[in-house]
Amino acid sequence: MTASKFTAKFSKFGTTFHFSGAFKSADVSNLNSGLAVLELLGHHVDGLPLRDIANALDLSRSTAHRLLNALVVLGYVSQEGELSPYRLTMKLASIGLRYLSLAGVNRLVQPVLDRLAAQSGDLARMSLVEDDRLIWIAMAQGSKAGLRYDPISPLGEDLTLFCSSNGQAWLSCLSDEKALEIVARQGWGDPGRYGPNAPKTIKDFLDCLHRARETGYAIIHEAYALGISSVATAVRSPEGQHPIGVLSIAGPSPRLTDQRIRELAPWSRARWSAASAGRGGGTARR
Repeated sequence: MTASKFTAKFSKFGTTFHFSGAFKSADVSNLNSGLAVLELLGHHVDGLPLRDIANALDLSRSTAHRLLNALVVLGYVSQEGELSPYRLTMKLASIGLRYLSLAGVNRLVQPVLDRLAAQSGDLARMSLVEDDRLIWIAMAQGSKAGLRYDPISPLGEDLTLFCSSNGQAWLSCLSDEKALEIVARQGWGDPGRYGPNAPKTIKDFLDCLHRARETGYAIIHEAYALGISSVATAVRSPEGQHPIGVLSIAGPSPRLTDQRIRELAPWSRARWSAASAGRGGGTARR
């Protein structure tokens, strides 16, 4: 097999690094496996032993051990003792945070979320579209005492699309066919993991999308989680052609009623539109 030749040169703060060689199919396989290890450990804050990592990724223990040693040397993974579990270091998180900071995402999004959380008295969150996924990137808690919603899903995690207001708000910007394709790829999941009002059929799901298209925002009550309601609106690119993210408010259902949601939805869209216009960002849907 012919290898793809490459030569690259990168400079940073006066230090120059040279890379030269060839990519082979084995290199690509090792890269894929190494990234899979990082993604797996990202779901286990306490770490995992070598055996569990190898089994989860269908790797031999020798291959898993070699990959983990390389990741330890590079600073992405740590192991306190020879028999201790492998854990992610903060290096990967710091790269992501640095990227968001340099891209201006934090500077643009966090003030909007802080004001929205203060106005609503509930949890305000922002997710970004990445390929055919939605990923949590920022949040602000507006409830200071009493009944409040503290999400289990951490920042950086993918959203479940079919039963979340964020997922429905984003997918309502797409065709029904494309939305169904994306949800089918992600999977409908175990009904027991979600709220009692999660869509149970394709028709239920499409009805949710159609309502979101008509109003410009998606509303759910006890669909994503028991006792939780939320409203979400899609954020579009500066040209207004495609959705780039979703802004949402979520809180306990007894407080976040239909009437309260309808009071907040126009305000959230206007808040995002005004903030983004002043900073050169995207504009909200409708």
